[in-house]
Amino acid sequence: MQRNQPPATLHFQGQKKPEPLQQPPCVEYLQSLAASITLMLNAPVSSNYPGDFRLRHRGPDWSGIHCHQDCYLAHQRLAIVDPTSGDQPLYNEDKTVIVTVNGEIYNHKQLREEKLKSHQFRTGSDCEVIAHLYEEYGEDFVDMLDGMFSFVLLDTRDKSFIAARDAIGITPLYMGWGLDGSVWFSSEMKALSDDCERFMSFLPGHIYSSKQGELRRWYNPPWFSEQIPSTPYDPRVLREAFEKACFRPPYIRFSSCFSVDTLAVLKRLMTDVPFGVLLSGGLDSSLVAAVAARYLANSEVASQWGSQLHTFCIGLKGSPDLKAAREVADYIGTRHHEFHFTVQEGIDALEEVIYHIETYDVTTIRASTPMFLMSRKIKSLGVKMVLSGEGSDEIFGGYLYFHKAPNKKEFHEELCRKIKALHLYDCLRANKSTSAWGLEARVPFLDKDFINIAMSIDPEWKMCDAFSTLILVGSFICCVTIRPDLGRIEKWVIRNAFDDDQKPYLPKHILYRQKEQFSDGVGYSWIDGLKEHAEKQVTDGMLMNANFIYPENTPTTKEGYYYRTIFEKFFPKNAARSTVPGGPSVACSTAKAVEWDASWSKNLDPSGRAALGVHAAAYEEATDIKPDDLTNGPPQKIQKGMVEQTTTVV
Repeated sequence: MQRNQPPATLHFQGQKKPEPLQQPPCVEYLQSLAASITLMLNAPVSSNYPGDFRLRHRGPDWSGIHCHQDCYLAHQRLAIVDPTSGDQPLYNEDKTVIVTVNGEIYNHKQLREEKLKSHQFRTGSDCEVIAHLYEEYGEDFVDMLDGMFSFVLLDTRDKSFIAARDAIGITPLYMGWGLDGSVWFSSEMKALSDDCERFMSFLPGHIYSSKQGELRRWYNPPWFSEQIPSTPYDPRVLREAFEKACFRPPYIRFSSCFSVDTLAVLKRLMTDVPFGVLLSGGLDSSLVAAVAARYLANSEVASQWGSQLHTFCIGLKGSPDLKAAREVADYIGTRHHEFHFTVQEGIDALEEVIYHIETYDVTTIRASTPMFLMSRKIKSLGVKMVLSGEGSDEIFGGYLYFHKAPNKKEFHEELCRKIKALHLYDCLRANKSTSAWGLEARVPFLDKDFINIAMSIDPEWKMCDAFSTLILVGSFICCVTIRPDLGRIEKWVIRNAFDDDQKPYLPKHILYRQKEQFSDGVGYSWIDGLKEHAEKQVTDGMLMNANFIYPENTPTTKEGYYYRTIFEKFFPKNAARSTVPGGPSVACSTAKAVEWDASWSKNLDPSGRAALGVHAAAYEEATDIKPDDLTNGPPQKIQKGMVEQTTTVV
């Protein structure tokens, strides 16, 4: 793996080649931009470039730069796979193709064996296959890659280049244009803001070709059209797919029938450095941890780092997540690390958080702050890679507002909208909050194969309403009856897939724990404290004039206004504020889904507690909820919709 994030710049003016004495400042500048990919063509080199280290945090292990005539590629590395020989940039055999990559290619061994047998490799890096695939297949190879990645590749034979980003946008990438005709690419926009007049978030699942001069989509899954799927629900297939996305042969030393779920986790244990799992005690992170713990002993990484999994959690003292995470860790047998923070410590970190995550979106900042603080603690322990549970809520409709979806068509269309926007929200948070401290986060739920399987399921199965039906489980036909008085709990299809009484993955009440957004689960007083702090910083008059000060994505709350002022201090250009999405939201919904319930328009807040009548501790109902109820209370109090099952052998 290579975690790299340098800005890529291309200058197209036919200006005079710089004198040799002018080159060192440029080289120093490119190296300082860390974790960016930089190409410079026929451009004068200025000695006034700043010598800062704006992206050094993303790749602190090694700096690399390649100069070809008047072209430059710079790279900063976080070494995860092949730390000893995988420094970047990377090359083909004769060094005519140069590439810098940020990410992981999980199927690199398979590609070497099946697609690139005739090629000679210089390193054991998973990312080196990109240079050879381009040499073999030209620009039409990106869909062969299984992983999370963003890269820029230079073909020195004709000075053409391509840039591409993974299917969902797990790794960040920005594209910018300078007034001098230059084109830049960077993992973070802070590396572009000084030199580019305009920049934007590079679209996930797209490739840019200098030969064509435009972006085109390489990722075209069936669900992208938003047509309603009709595949029957099969819990075994779903579970096996997820396990495959976490671990991937040959990193498992035995042959077995893995579910799609399991394999989504297994493949992500491709690492040569210490690793762990972010465990909040919610369903998604608990499943990732449970699958990883179950199969770790039989993986290659166990021989290097031991068979006991490390898990990490953060929260305010006494928070719901801390208690649930500790219980899960004890149940699956991990070495658990629990970190605490105070509301004041979180508030003190806000400016640094917003600088690193590059957004003013309220819910992203709320969740990023504890994740940012936790990542620093994790890195101090020597860990460089973690698995995390992002993506499940978007794939299965886990946010509590999905309870109000009027029909399966709107339910499925909202899922598609949420997945397409992940690169602006949860993927951005998970990547930048961890990368701020040189830590890499991998997300099994966003495995391409797993998404395709999960999104092919008839959305009727995912909805939180009542019906009875027959399903085939092994040699049994089971009649599944959903309680009509409570409805079905969110994400029932994935919960049920891992509901194994013979070899249970998790305690039952954890498996059916109600969805708790991370910014809520770390402690309800965290969001309340943020609102109180913003109330002191922003006056009524300031908020009243917000539409004049911030006409684009005008903040509607004092908390939103406060975050916006911090963001504008670091990123004052129009291009920067345009990279952040806007619009009304309740419990993390899109603006379209707000229409599902008329009462929501009066209670627009991204917290899950804004889902009135659904969340067990909703804002208007929180007074009669005891702290213990949030993890140990009766099912009807901690979740809307426990499943009653009766099984009939036919």
